[in-house]
Amino acid sequence: MHCCTPRTWCLHRSLTTPLESPYLLRPKSTAPKNFTDYESMKEAYRPRVPARFNFAKDVLDVWEAKEKAGARSSLPALWWVDEQRTEIRWSFEELGFHSRRLANVLSEECRLAQGDRVFLILPRVPEWWLVNIACLRAGTVLIPGTSQLTPRDILHRLQVSEAKCVITDESTAHLLDAVGSQCPALTSKLLLSTRGRQGWGDLTALMGSASADHVCVDTSSDDHMTIFFTSGTTGSPKMTLHSHCSFGLGELIVCFSLIFNTQTTCFRYWLDLTDSSVFWNTSDTGWAKTAWSSVFASWTQGACVFAHHMPRFNTSTVLQTLSRYPISTFCTAPTAYRMLVQEDPSRFQFPALEHCLCAGEPINPEVMSQWRRLTDLDIYEGYGQTETVLIAGTFKGMEVRPGSFGKVSPAYDVQVVDDEGRVLPRGTEGNLAIRVKPHRPFCLFLEYMVPPEKTAECFRGDFYLTGDRGVMDKDGYLWFIGRADDVILSAGYRIGPFEVENALIEHEAVAESAVVSSPDPIRGEVVKAFVVLTPEYKSMNQYELIRELQAHVKRVTAPYKYPRKIEFVDQLPKTVSGKIRRVELRKKEWDHQM
Repeated sequence: MHCCTPRTWCLHRSLTTPLESPYLLRPKSTAPKNFTDYESMKEAYRPRVPARFNFAKDVLDVWEAKEKAGARSSLPALWWVDEQRTEIRWSFEELGFHSRRLANVLSEECRLAQGDRVFLILPRVPEWWLVNIACLRAGTVLIPGTSQLTPRDILHRLQVSEAKCVITDESTAHLLDAVGSQCPALTSKLLLSTRGRQGWGDLTALMGSASADHVCVDTSSDDHMTIFFTSGTTGSPKMTLHSHCSFGLGELIVCFSLIFNTQTTCFRYWLDLTDSSVFWNTSDTGWAKTAWSSVFASWTQGACVFAHHMPRFNTSTVLQTLSRYPISTFCTAPTAYRMLVQEDPSRFQFPALEHCLCAGEPINPEVMSQWRRLTDLDIYEGYGQTETVLIAGTFKGMEVRPGSFGKVSPAYDVQVVDDEGRVLPRGTEGNLAIRVKPHRPFCLFLEYMVPPEKTAECFRGDFYLTGDRGVMDKDGYLWFIGRADDVILSAGYRIGPFEVENALIEHEAVAESAVVSSPDPIRGEVVKAFVVLTPEYKSMNQYELIRELQAHVKRVTAPYKYPRKIEFVDQLPKTVSGKIRRVELRKKEWDHQM
């Protein structure tokens, strides 16, 4: 039964349309499944960190055993589709079988020891998930990267991480070959391809000949598990280190009653998944959010992870997929929702969809309102970082307050503080911060390995500073103002870019906008908006449209916040995770004016 390689095992075209699937024969509900309300959720949070923990052994293997005993739903653990509607469906047993083979490849063929680092660049293909699990089983440290990295990006990551193994496909292999000779630590290269390449091991063939017998390594909760390179506004990306505890447990915010009885963390509550959920998260595989949601949080709950290969985000593909497949929970970036509402989702029916979420950047209230009008579903916003996982969110059962990203996750004590780390009164703008003394939260990252001095810079007094500014209202809801370096100071006024962008997007001419500071000889700096127009307004007189947009912003927000400068652009610069790169626009603006 298990003699096939991953690419042939369970690979088929569905014989019936997905909407005929028995998976849809469950009642549709938007009520919380894992808790009653926010207060009861906080009360239930009683974390206990075990001394030894490995997600593959302590979670995935437990679900495999439950599956074999008939104690889990009939949904696959991983359900993957591509543009031709080819499907791969793997159970937890099949994930275990293939990942144990791959763990043996890493340990035996590549001769990697526990703690060695593996650099992974793969798109949304099933093998991406197998590498994640295999590294857990072998005890190697995984370093995910996006396929959009340049040779310079790759060289930097390989050199500073001293990765011993790289795994990629044909699209990136030539880039790795171009810089590999400059990386003395690199000893193994594995290629996912139907064609061979000199100097590379054939990943599929090696897995096909490897033994499926593998004993998962025994890892401490504090052992290193994964490294993410996070970009800041200046300098090279920071090398952010997580442990089996901070990521393997901290990401989940999930009940480990099946293992430890007392470990409860927050992703269980925000995503609100069960083993009957089909969860689709559209994040790029190089982004930490994919690991949060599409590996740890979902599989801790025994949910089905849905994945669409989709090389580029396509609104029609997304809407058709939500309509065709029994996806119950959907998470994507705010930018994607802005694109989806322009496509008019009301043309489609989403019979299984129950829960919609977003993360990565603030979502505009107008987009939330449009999505609700079109789908009758709220968007629940989450706020977190690569360093922290989920910091706060709007959870089911809470009042959704558009413009706010909700309340604090039970895992953290979040306060608004000044630049010295002193707590500010409710309603006062300041730095969003996490209390780390006298007890450091176990789900916080370990350190920035490169550059190490950056670790100390993000702590003030008893707090870790997120680098974001915001306000906590009297009810405990958090409101985002902007990145600390995004806030605009104009003639003595402090202006957050997000509030101006919210006002702009309420106008029917605006598809998307980004607001930054622009130098001004009198006011020091003023608000400038880069605006992407909707198709209907692209031919309108630009001078008149600028005046109209400025008047609109003055009507819907404080007049001093209006953009004194507006530039129309075809697109906005974004990160691979869909976040608008305001730093790039700001630098260009100031360099041009100086």
